[in-house]
Amino acid sequence: MDSLKEKAEALRIDCRRALSDAEEESQIVQVKTHFLGRKGALTILLKELRNLPVEERPGAGETLNKIKRELEGEIEEALSGTIREKKESLSREMIDTTLPGRRVPFGREHPLTQILNGIVTIFTNLGFAVAEGPEVEFEYYNFEALNIPRDHPARDMQDTFYITDNILLRTHTSPVQVRVMQSQKPPVKVIAPGRVYRCDSDVSHSPMFHQVEGFFVDRDVSFADLKGTLTAFIHQMFGEETALRFRPSFFPFTEPSAEVDIRCVICRGDGCRVCSNTGWIEILGSGVIHPEVFRMVGYDPEEVSGFAFGLGIERIAMLKFGIDDIRLFFENDLRFLRQF
Repeated sequence: MDSLKEKAEALRIDCRRALSDAEEESQIVQVKTHFLGRKGALTILLKELRNLPVEERPGAGETLNKIKRELEGEIEEALSGTIREKKESLSREMIDTTLPGRRVPFGREHPLTQILNGIVTIFTNLGFAVAEGPEVEFEYYNFEALNIPRDHPARDMQDTFYITDNILLRTHTSPVQVRVMQSQKPPVKVIAPGRVYRCDSDVSHSPMFHQVEGFFVDRDVSFADLKGTLTAFIHQMFGEETALRFRPSFFPFTEPSAEVDIRCVICRGDGCRVCSNTGWIEILGSGVIHPEVFRMVGYDPEEVSGFAFGLGIERIAMLKFGIDDIRLFFENDLRFLRQF
């Protein structure tokens, strides 16, 4: 028994010495675990009680439990002291720990994202799937496959960013139409939203902007189907009361072609600066897909027909929100963006 008491006393001395050297809360916790934990030194001593004669066990057990209570009290006091020191330190640093944290402001959808999501929702509800394609495109997909050969005057309508002689930044999302038709058989009903690039920059043009291309190919698709689809889109986007008209136009990848105008949303048709006093605003281009485009993708123009259209998201957003400078969309001015 004397040997066990000597070990217990040595343990108490070692524990107090380790506790006096511990400065951080984590160090005090380590001391507690080492000496009083489930596998600590004192627990090992308690297990030695079974080796003593029966009559000596009560006295030895009482001695060990007394040492355990003393050390637990000293360790808890040391832990409380470190907590008090932390609070006093925070108080000296003039930090009010009861103040609530600063709220992180919620982000908002960019106005162009709002319009894009609205356009996609309308057309997907009309049965269109969504497809994407590369923004760095081959000249073949951007021009030739859309019936715009190298010497075609329509190329002058688009100021193109060329990377090499036959690789460029796409000038429209129409190349997606070609890629989809090459990989799928009719019927095909797809919209293709995305970024496009042209060498143009002023209050109404940006060198990078967004378009949505849409097309539908099947048997017996007519211009009437095109008119019905675009009328439904415009009424859902601008309201049922919005008047629209189809004007004959030219696009090399559609024939016949038409531009679609809506009644000016600013002056309601009375004439203003935005509509050049005509009462109408061009909103998108469209037409029946040219047979040559079908031949390029391996479709038989005698068997299928279809329509296509393309619209600028920035133009829609400017009309919806009454914005007269396209550059506002890309300047990241929070005073402007918070209005949406």
